[in-house]
Parts: sequence; C-alpha cells; structure tokens
Amino acid sequence: MNKPDTARQQDYKDRLSKLGISPLWDQYRDLLTLEPIVRTVPHIWVYAELRDILLESGDLISAKDAQRRVLMLENPALPNQTQATDTLFTGLQLILPGEVAPAHRHTPNALRLILEGDGGYTSVNGEKTVMKYGDYIITPNWCWHDHGNEGDGPVIWQDILDLPLLKSLGTIFYEGYPNEQFPAGPTPGDSLRRYGSNMRPAGLEPDKLNSPIFSYPFEKTRETMEALARDSDPDPYHGLKMEFIDPTTGAPAMSSISTFMQRLSKGFKTERYQSTEGVILTCVEGSGRAVIGDNGGEQIFEFTEKDIFVIPSWVPYALEADDDTYLFAGTDRTVQQKLGLWRERRGNE
Repeated sequence: MNKPDTARQQDYKDRLSKLGISPLWDQYRDLLTLEPIVRTVPHIWVYAELRDILLESGDLISAKDAQRRVLMLENPALPNQTQATDTLFTGLQLILPGEVAPAHRHTPNALRLILEGDGGYTSVNGEKTVMKYGDYIITPNWCWHDHGNEGDGPVIWQDILDLPLLKSLGTIFYEGYPNEQFPAGPTPGDSLRRYGSNMRPAGLEPDKLNSPIFSYPFEKTRETMEALARDSDPDPYHGLKMEFIDPTTGAPAMSSISTFMQRLSKGFKTERYQSTEGVILTCVEGSGRAVIGDNGGEQIFEFTEKDIFVIPSWVPYALEADDDTYLFAGTDRTVQQKLGLWRERRGNE
C-alpha cells in the first residue's frame, strides 16, 4: 500500500474548507462514540451559600425591571451558556413583598419548586395558585403567567426550563403582556379540583402535551409517599420514586421535562445506577450524599435541604440518606423516550 501523500491530503482539505465542507472520516470516531460523551459535569450548589447573595439582588434591581430576578445556576463546564445539564436550565428566583413579576409567555416549558417563604403565588392563564414549601408548579409553554408576593418576607423558588433544548432547535419565542398581570380567570385551585381527584370532565379532549393541573402540592405528595413507604419495599436503585403525571392521559406532567419525587428512608443506600437523562436533583427534606462517578474518579456531594446538584447523562451514581429524605428531580427523560433514545443501566449489568 502506498504511503499517504500528506501534502496532497492537506491541500485537499484546504480546498474543501473554502467550499464549506469537511471530510467525515476525520471526525467519525468523535461523532459515533461507544457511549455518550457529554459536555457537562457533576456539580452541587449549596443553598446556604447562595441565599444571601440572592437576597442582595433584591437591593440592586426590582422584579419589574428584571422581568425575572433570577440567579442562573450554570454548569462549571459551560460558563455563560445558561445550562445546568446539556438540555436544561435551572436558577433561583426571588420575589420580595409587594412585588409582581410581570405577565409574559414563552415557548420554553418552565417549572417552579418552592424553597422559601409564604404569600407567594403564580398565575397561569389567569388561575392563581398559592406557593408553599416543596410545591411543584408548572407553567406550560406559551401560557401567560405572572408571579407575586402578598406575604411579609421574601419568596424564593427554583426554576427549571427546557431553554437549552429549545435554543438548539431554534424554537424560542417570547411575548410580554401589555399589563402587569394577566386578567383573573378561574377561581384559585380550580384545575386541581377539576382534574386532581381521579376524575376528569366528561367529554374532555386531553391536551396531550402538558397536564391541566399546574400545581402539585408537596403536602399531598408527601402524604402519599409516606403511606407507600410503610406498605412497600424500596427499589434497590431508587428507594421509592414516583413520577408526576398528567391525570387525563397518564403521560408525564410536562411534554419536555420529566419530574419525579424520590423518597429514601434513613440509612438507605441505593445501588449504583446510570441513565442517559441529565438530572437536576433538589433536596426538599432530609440530608445525605451522592456518590457520583466510578473508576477511581468518584465525587461525593454532601447535601441537605434546598441544595441542588446535577448528574449528567450516563454518569453512574448512588444515593445515601442520613434522614428520611425527599429529592425532587427534573430530567429530559420524556424527550429521550419519545425519540426512542432513553437507556438505563442498573448496577454492573
């Protein structure tokens, strides 16, 4: 076989470059890898280290001027790219007493996990819901929504959006409402009463994208999972893990973000687990640690209430609980499942 003519090869590539093309064979092994290679890394944000600096932002800019007074939690591997995982954004939002974050709508799906304060509310298409600690609240894509604080102290919640995914697809649209608040619609709690009791209105044609319930109270979630924990054995890889769903279809509550609540009993240790979904985990109650990685590259994240940590795609991890612990998870599993791409590996299988 003749030796490759490197000078001719380089000349050929230079001519290709001028035409805006390149040879696949130079990148073949980087594009088609044996296992996923992701850009993000595991990371933890300790709430106690973030709270004061978040409150300081309240002295610097109003909720109205900011539109959304949010500190973005950016993956250290992707600074200034608004990404916690490869497909999901997360941040902490602050609303001070008497403030309103003006009504708007956008194509990214968004969820709120309430972390602190009383008197906060979200209004979705005019229906208002009061925010309480641990509640999971949805603002589906292209729905009008505004937030406010009618209490005496600051209200803080975690935002998770599919913004990086939609940015990569070129499908982000935004519209501000002409008034500060969207007009009042159904009475508060209407959607939960209408759809949250194992019934739905006769003749309803389900939305098929997002749940008609936009508030999932932690009090109800916790009550259900405590009863299940008493009556069932834990899964060795998850403890007790429940998915939030659209009660009219049984599908995930959101079209592009899968959401779960996971309960680990005191002293419980999960077996090693990995999947292709990028995971944002928030400790709602309890404390423990996450052991992330393998082959001598393990990282240990000690976590307690309100701490937030991310586990990228296909990175193995195990969880340990020092107390009865509840972890909320937002992931991109539902998108992967719809595309037939989601995989998991339990233990060393």
